[in-house]
Amino acid sequence: MIKPRSHKLCLLEQLPDGQSRGFVVDLEDGRKTLLAVRTGNSVYIYINACPHIGTPLDLKPDQFLNDDGSLIICSTHGALFEIDTGFCISGPCGGSSLSPVKSHIKDDWVYIDLNNDIPPPRTPTLVLNKN
Repeated sequence: MIKPRSHKLCLLEQLPDGQSRGFVVDLEDGRKTLLAVRTGNSVYIYINACPHIGTPLDLKPDQFLNDDGSLIICSTHGALFEIDTGFCISGPCGGSSLSPVKSHIKDDWVYIDLNNDIPPPRTPTLVLNKN
């Protein structure tokens, strides 16, 4: 049996309900940039990279949500993602999803689970129109 491995991300109280926060974590396989959104007692964590071209979602630190806090928004193209699934419902990456990071809450701490590989963020690429 594989022993669960995890990494403390933050205290649950450091991520207020209805808010988002960015994190940079140094792990054995390199540095990861993450975003976390809390809704009630649930925390949803994703790699901080738009599935369209790989750019970070936040223009300003810890600002990942639209004006009413109901969706994650990409600051580059305005793509909108469901908080609980990471699914893109609007924008150039429609039908794609953010890369989720498994997590759990224990003793008021938010942990990311390391037994499953955390994908690296996509490298931004420039696509030129050949017309």
